[in-house]
Formats: sequence, C-alpha cells, structure tokens
Amino acid sequence: MKKITLLFGLLIAASGIFSQEYNYKFRLTLKDKGKTSYSVDKPEKFLTSKALERRQRQNIKIDETDLPISQEYINAIEAIGGKVVAKSKWMSTVAVHCSDSMMVDKFKELPFVSDALFVWRGKPKGEAKTDSIRKYPAVETVVFGDYYARGNSNIKLNNGQYLHDAGYKGKGMTIAVIDAGFNHLPEIGMLDNLDIKGYKGFVYENEDLFNNANQHGLNVLSCIGTNKPMQFVGTAPEASFWLLGSEDARSEFPIEEDYWATAIEYADSLGVDVVNTSLGYNNFDFPATSYTHKDIDGKTALISRAAGLAGQKGMLVVISAGNSGDSEWEKITPPSDAFNILTVGAIQRDSTIISFSSRGMTEDLRVKPDVMTLGANSVVVGDNGLVTYKSGTSFSSPIMCGMAACLWQAFPTLTNKEIIDVIRESSNNYEHPNKDYGYGIPDMKKAMDIAQVLADKKAISTKDSKKKKK
Repeated sequence: MKKITLLFGLLIAASGIFSQEYNYKFRLTLKDKGKTSYSVDKPEKFLTSKALERRQRQNIKIDETDLPISQEYINAIEAIGGKVVAKSKWMSTVAVHCSDSMMVDKFKELPFVSDALFVWRGKPKGEAKTDSIRKYPAVETVVFGDYYARGNSNIKLNNGQYLHDAGYKGKGMTIAVIDAGFNHLPEIGMLDNLDIKGYKGFVYENEDLFNNANQHGLNVLSCIGTNKPMQFVGTAPEASFWLLGSEDARSEFPIEEDYWATAIEYADSLGVDVVNTSLGYNNFDFPATSYTHKDIDGKTALISRAAGLAGQKGMLVVISAGNSGDSEWEKITPPSDAFNILTVGAIQRDSTIISFSSRGMTEDLRVKPDVMTLGANSVVVGDNGLVTYKSGTSFSSPIMCGMAACLWQAFPTLTNKEIIDVIRESSNNYEHPNKDYGYGIPDMKKAMDIAQVLADKKAISTKDSKKKKK
C-alpha cells in the first residue's frame, strides 16, 4: 500500500482533505510490542486449548508473533486522546480513532511508534451503502425427493456429495465466517438449526451483526451451513460456526483490513479450523490510496499478510477471488493474493468461467485463483428467510469452504496446507493451470482418493519414526 504521511499538516488541512467536520483513523506501526507478562512458554494464557491442539496436530510452534501487544502501549496511545479500535499482534499494528487529524503527529512522537498511516475518514454512524452483490429473484419451488433440493447445484458440480455420503458433513470442524452483516439471522427459520458457537463485531460503531441491514454474511453462511433436507442443504451442514464482522459497508477504507486482521487473530485464538472470507479490497474511497497490480504479491496489503500468517498458524483460509474480471481492474483483489490460502473463482453451471470472476496471476506469478466452484446463480438464504439465487465469487468461496472442511474432517492427520494441495491436485486443470481457472474445478471424490494415499504415507512414516526412536 502506498503510505499516506502527514508531513505537511497545514497544507493538507487547507486542501480540505483533512478538516474538522470529519473523524479519522490512523494505523500505527509499532517498533516492538513492548513488555508483556505473557510468554511463548505459557501459551495457554493467551490461546485456548483448542487453538493449541490445532497447532500441535500440525507441529506448529508458538512464536513471538503470537504474543499480545503491551497494554502499556495501548494506554499511552489512548492517553493522547485517541481510541484504539483494532490491533494486530501478528502485524505489530494498532488502529486508532480520533476527531482531529493533527493528532497523528502526537502519535508519531511516541517512542514505540515507527509510522502512522491514514486509513479512514468519515462521520460516525453513517448510512450503510446498498449491497453491491448482484441479486436474483427468490426461488419458491422446492424439488422434493432430493436431499439437497435447491442446494443441489452448489455441491454436485464438485462431487461434494461423495464426502457427505461417506459420513463427512463437517461435524467437529469449526468454521469462522469473517464478513459483513448477518441481518435477521436469529429470526430465520431456514437457519435455525445451525451450531453457532458465538459471534463478535469488530467494526467500530457498527458492531451489531444481526440488525445492520447487511445480509452478505448471512448469504455466505447459508451456502455452508444450511441443513434443511429436501429444502436446501449446504456444503458443511454439521459444522460449527463463529460469526465475525469486519466489513464496514458504510464506506471503503483501509481500516477494514485492520478490522479483518483483528478478527482472524481472534479466530486463531479460539481454535477455529477453517475460515471463509468473501471480501476483497483494491479501490478505496478518497483520500485513501488504492492498490495497483504491483501490490498483488501477497506481501504488500496488510490483509494479505495477515491471511498468509493465518495459514502459517494452521488455519485453512478460503477466500473469494473477487468480482473484477469484467472490469478495468480484472485481477484478483487482496487478500486473495495471500500465501498459504485457497483462492476461489466462479464458474457457471456449464463449468465455464463467468465474466466477473477475477483473474490471476499474482504479481510474483503464483497461480491464482487456485480453484473454481459455482458462483453464478448460487443458491443462498436471504435475510427475508427465503431461498434465492445470487452471483459472485462471494458464494463460490463458501461453497468450496464447506467441502474443504468436510475433507479435512475425513483426513484429520493432514495439515491445512496439505488439504489445499489435495484440492488443487483433484482439479481438472491441475497439469496446465492458467490465469482464468487456476488449477480448475476440484472433484471431491478424486480429492478423497488423493488424500487417502497421502494420509496412508504419513501414517507409515510416523510408525517408522517411532520404531527408530525405540
């Protein structure tokens, strides 16, 4: 991201970019995380047992990035007059809200702050933007006699039903959906039997996930978790869920990356296994600086770096490729350029790519998107309780996410990165990946066969190593 510095406060104020009628947020990059009573030798003090178990299964060590930011630093920042609204221990960053843009100079004077970037301007509690996801009319006819009914096309295009038929429907897997709103979720009958472990909003002054007039997260969740046989069944109907809100639909500023990083670190601390996020950022509101294609390298955008670290921490992160394929931008959008994650593009029912699905490659020539699933007329539940059609990689991602969770349930000895590799290898374009389809369309029946071979090899290797130790 291009850094916006405030070296000429008076000139900027005169230009109207920063004025007293707005509030502001700045991202402070810290030189270090300060003194803390926490230690990598006692991770149970800041990570749940479930989080530690996930790390142990994959032989992932606790390191300095896992240690929280010093509370003394937070107190010192807020003593100046700002309000800390997001913080990332992985990135060593703190996002602070303030009413005066000139306060940034005071933040930068703190001895532990190395840089301060502008990430938001606005008026508190503004009106939410209209949902930009393409909308389709509600479906009223149920195909009785079919277990998946209206969800049939969501899963069978990738042979996901083979996972379910083998008894793997996501039970025991915890999935975090990091998104915008889950409007009216508690009142929707079609989703009344989901196993919701908890929820948390991370957007400052807009933490209510269920009454914020945004249904995007609800639509996404329904692709995975709906469990109404003969009406609509999702791709992981027996999974458990954490619902986390990071998207601020009132505007489009880099602060949402800070919210997202805070949310996924929270998911990590809870021990979440799989994460879906159907969000992407490249074009920000004025006066923030937008990304360019050169930034799509997995190392530039804060949200991409956080997603990559989440993969290193053992979570299986599934991300939508973006809906820019038929726009001037065309490319995938952060965080879908991250390392260690699965990026999902959108195809139609005839298995051809739909025009809006964002294309690869990354700037450093990694294959993206990784794979493709249905993203044209995908079946979702709307916030009116009805089953409906919607299009976007926002829905191909959770469709794939649910199947990935079921596959991992079936082969728990594999790591998150091995599961991603298996899904890629099961795809029909694996030998000749390209910028449109990536590795292609995964076949979950084939993925189960590949995963079984890999799991058997690991089991033999484990036995051999134990014999040598004896």
